[in-house]
Amino acid sequence: MGAPLQGDLAVVTPSIASFIRTIPDHPKPGILFRDVSGLLEDPLGLRLAVDRITDHYMSSSIDFLAAIEARGFIFGAAVAYNLGVGFLPLRKKGKLPGEVIGVDYELEYGSDRLEIQTQRMQPGARVLLVDDLIATGGTADAAIELIHQSGGYVHSACFVIDLPDLGGSERIRSRGCDVFSLCQFDGH
Repeated sequence: MGAPLQGDLAVVTPSIASFIRTIPDHPKPGILFRDVSGLLEDPLGLRLAVDRITDHYMSSSIDFLAAIEARGFIFGAAVAYNLGVGFLPLRKKGKLPGEVIGVDYELEYGSDRLEIQTQRMQPGARVLLVDDLIATGGTADAAIELIHQSGGYVHSACFVIDLPDLGGSERIRSRGCDVFSLCQFDGH
C-alpha cells in the first residue's frame, strides 16, 4: 500500500484491519493468528496505528506508558514519545537487570511471567498500558497487577487488535480499566 492520493480525489484511508494478516493453525491447530507484521512493514499502516492511539490519549492525564514485550514495545515507545511521557517496559522473566518484581500468569498455550524494575514510578502514577493484541486478557491482567504492585494506577489499556469473542477486553473492564482498540476480529 502506498500513501493516499490527495488533490481532487478524496483521501482514502485504509482501515487498520486491512493491514492485519490471518494465519490459520498457528501456533497450534484451531488458532487463527492475527499477524501485525503487515501493519509494521507499511509506513502508512504504522503511522496510522501510532497516530490513532496518540490522538485517542492526547488529552488524557498520563504519567507513564507501559508496554508488554515484545510487539507492545513497538507501538508503545512511539506513542510515549508523541505523548511526552516516560516509557516502562514490562519484560519476560529474567530480561531486566537489578531488582525486579513479577507476576506469573496463564496464557492460551501455557504460562509465563512479566517483570518490572522496582521503584520506576511514583505511587499513584497514572499509566497507559499498550500491547498489540488482547485475546483472553491473561497477559494484560498480569500487566495491570504488576503496575498496581509497583504503585501505579492503570488509567487505560490500549490494543491494536481486540478479539472480543475471547473475553479479554471485558476481563480488563471488570477491573475498572478503560479499554480502547484500533480494530476487532470475530472468533479466535
